[in-house]
Amino acid sequence: MPENERIRRDPPRRGHMARMNVAEKPKNMRRAVVDLFSYGRRFYPAFIAVFVLAVAASVLAILGPDYLKKLANMILDGVFSPEGIDVRGAVKICVILTIFYASSMLFSYAQGFIMATVTQRISKGLRTDIDTKINRMPLRYFDTVSFGDTLSRATNDVDLIEITMNRSVGTMVGAVTQFFGAIIMMFYTNWILALAAIGTSLLGFFWMGVIIKHSQKYFLRQQQQLGEINGKIEEIFSAHTVVKAYGAEESESRHFAKLNAKLRSSSKKAQFLSGLMMPFMSFVGNLGFVVVAVVGGGMAIKGKISFGVVIAFISYVSLFNAPLTGLANSLSSLQSAAAASERVFEFLRSQELPDESEKTKTLTEIKGDVVFENVRFGYDEGREIMHGFSAHALPGQKIAIVGPTGAGKTTLVNLLMRFYEPNEGKIYVDGVDIATLKRENVRDLFGMVLQDTWLFGGTIRENIAYSKVVSDETVENAAKAVGLHHFITTLPKGYDTVLDGSVNLSVGQKQLLTIARAIVENAPLLILDEATSSVDTRTEILIQKAMDALTEERTSFVIAHRLSTIKNADLILVLENGDIVEQGTHKELLKRGGAYATLYNSQFN
Repeated sequence: MPENERIRRDPPRRGHMARMNVAEKPKNMRRAVVDLFSYGRRFYPAFIAVFVLAVAASVLAILGPDYLKKLANMILDGVFSPEGIDVRGAVKICVILTIFYASSMLFSYAQGFIMATVTQRISKGLRTDIDTKINRMPLRYFDTVSFGDTLSRATNDVDLIEITMNRSVGTMVGAVTQFFGAIIMMFYTNWILALAAIGTSLLGFFWMGVIIKHSQKYFLRQQQQLGEINGKIEEIFSAHTVVKAYGAEESESRHFAKLNAKLRSSSKKAQFLSGLMMPFMSFVGNLGFVVVAVVGGGMAIKGKISFGVVIAFISYVSLFNAPLTGLANSLSSLQSAAAASERVFEFLRSQELPDESEKTKTLTEIKGDVVFENVRFGYDEGREIMHGFSAHALPGQKIAIVGPTGAGKTTLVNLLMRFYEPNEGKIYVDGVDIATLKRENVRDLFGMVLQDTWLFGGTIRENIAYSKVVSDETVENAAKAVGLHHFITTLPKGYDTVLDGSVNLSVGQKQLLTIARAIVENAPLLILDEATSSVDTRTEILIQKAMDALTEERTSFVIAHRLSTIKNADLILVLENGDIVEQGTHKELLKRGGAYATLYNSQFN
């Protein structure tokens, strides 16, 4: 049984918006970036290749203006020289420039291809790890964090990381190389013009720092609120029928609009602040052209430099400012990716279920003797639900568990299946403490039918034989046992009909499929959590016959609100506030006239 298959608990879980969002605690963006690159350490050779290719592409682009300077001076000197222009020399320079720029283009393409491949593999790995992590998480985590928020981390956040790494990492390496390379070449060419050009760009650095400092909190808030919206959407669509039935469309729309408005506000502020980078950097770049043109033109007129130097410097200013614009874009994207990375790795670092690899004890052939010994438990610290619960189920007995809502009925099953661990006390199966067994071994001992049906988008045959390799005859016999065989054979493809939404199954039919699944499971112990609560009386009688056959010679635990279904139970446990207040058979408890009799008679008033 999958780790993340949930059991409904008493009392009912809180709604999504009442849950604590773990993403609200203080953040460390630097750690998020380090985590991301540490995660991709197996791709370091590819990152090095991207780095080398990006540097090579930038270096070739930086060397171009120096040859442009030579070409301009050669042409200018030739115009005023009786010998004319050195055509052969000019052609040679043009060929060199063509080789430089073509090679730069090929290197840029190669690093882009490698980076795209690496980011795809990293994003695939992150999604796989999140999926694996979900199966290792304790159910307590999902009591405090919405499913939609977890889903957002596996989809939106990973997608954002993938897109940003693909577009920004190579760009940033090339931009940094081009930036410092342009500085070196400018000082190599003329230090006065270099200082003039760089001085105007200092404004850009200062402005980028201010923007990044103030916009980061909005990028993080944007990712958090996107997770909240996903949680709300998941909550509303999963309960769409309830929303319609209670006419709560307008109320839910208002609630969604508030969440949407918060997301819009955060996104607007983040995008507005980051959007200021581009126009300001463009202004700084254009200002640099003006400064170089004025200062360089004056120096050329005075004969201190050639006009080729001015032309080369105009190219250098472009090469100097372009990285600033690229860095502004990349840093804006990296802020979003850092926020997304933090959310992803925060989840991957969350506390998992304790490792049980050292446990070697297993149970295979069991009789079904189950003992609860002085079990104490509470879902929340300081709020105990079970206060020293003790009970004994003999092999082959049918144990019915009844009581008002919140009495601890499903909590008992949660502990029995080790979805939660007792705070104190022990639970034994055939004299073996289940805490000494691996969870997988404990859950293999049980077949389970829940009140909330769960079917996946496969065929009817696959749904009934879920996680088991069994014959078609076994599947069909299970369907016959619950009275579904005739209905299935009337479908166009019979047992091979895919449950993709086009097949309209009633709630009762879905429940019957899950009961058939439990029959195929053929486990030595059985748990029925209000398994007949969603079916009509006629179907209930049919299921009861199937259940009687299924529970024969098996220790079974039946949670029921409809007490007429447990008259033939070998032992009925009546729970109130986590304690057994009565126990006995149906007739014995009715004669006693206590809590059970009150519950039973209330169903006929």
